[in-house]
Amino acid sequence: MIAKSQVKWTEDALTALRAPAGFRLADLDPDATPGYAGDKKDGAVDLASGLTQLAEYQERLYAESHGGDGRDSVLLVLQAMDSAGKGGIVRHVVGGVDPQGIELVAFKAPSPEELEHDFLWRIEQRVPRPGFIGVFDRSHYEDVLIGRVRALAPADEIERRYDAINAFEKRLVEQGTRIVKVMLHISYDEQGERLMERLERPDKHWKYNPGDVDERAQWPAYQEAYQTVFDRTSTPEAPWYVVPANRKWYARLAVQELLLETLEQIDPQWPAADFDVEAEKARLRATMR
Repeated sequence: MIAKSQVKWTEDALTALRAPAGFRLADLDPDATPGYAGDKKDGAVDLASGLTQLAEYQERLYAESHGGDGRDSVLLVLQAMDSAGKGGIVRHVVGGVDPQGIELVAFKAPSPEELEHDFLWRIEQRVPRPGFIGVFDRSHYEDVLIGRVRALAPADEIERRYDAINAFEKRLVEQGTRIVKVMLHISYDEQGERLMERLERPDKHWKYNPGDVDERAQWPAYQEAYQTVFDRTSTPEAPWYVVPANRKWYARLAVQELLLETLEQIDPQWPAADFDVEAEKARLRATMR
């Protein structure tokens, strides 16, 4: 179900980018453009046209829940190594639609209050309401990624969390939330170049965190942790989509296409008026004489 606004796709992004059983992260080239036959110039055209369609879908989704009986929502989960482009996705894909229908959450290290509860407690409070597109810039998966690599929780607790995540996401789907889980797959070399650019440009210094180099030193451990996440939590209800992210233009286009195809499946409709349209036209005309 390729979105009609993006003409260079040769395969559904929901198929081309899905992490099926047996998927191996190490086998996916971060420079690849799965399912897309165009180049950067084509991608710019498709991204612009896709934004128009995405904005309409978002408005229809919002309207259906607020003026009708719609219960659908969408949750975009963005996970990646530092500098892989999550911010660019938020700005160039999500940022182009009406903000009143978007719920964006950037999960940071848990607060003392949050640490007093189960790791999913703070997540439960921020899931999107019917009619909204929710965006998690990092998410509950940090608790089985950083949590595993940095040994922030015992091994048996990390193991418990995989099943807890699956149960949580299955419940969300049953309640009407479509979950689009995206891992932006950047190469080690590309990450190094992007971090160096932040150091070489004064206007990028604010983006640089010395801790990024510490995390980079754990690259193999993080790749292994991500692989376990795919193995344990890419379910029929909430599969993972792995987007090669060395080419920023493709990553943005791919995430937009994943959202478009998901919204096409929902197919939200404009709610019917709950008043007599012709009678209201007559009343309004009477005030215009």
